[in-house]
Amino acid sequence: MTTTKIHSVVCIHSRILVIFYTQGKCWQFRIISPDGMVFIEHPIYFSAEAAAKAGREWIYQKR
Repeated sequence: MTTTKIHSVVCIHSRILVIFYTQGKCWQFRIISPDGMVFIEHPIYFSAEAAAKAGREWIYQKR
C-alpha cells in the first residue's frame, strides 16, 4: 500500500490546485476545474515548490 500525502490545496482562478507526494512518484499535482473535472499531469517533480510552479503555469496557460 502506498501512502499519499497532500502538501497543499490552493484555489486559483476558480480551479483547485492540489500538490501531493507519493513514495513511488515523488511530487505531483492535480487540478480540479469548477465543474469537477480532474486534470492529471504525470510528470514527477523533486520538490513541492517545483510541482506547485508547474501547476500554476498549467492553470495560467489553460485559462
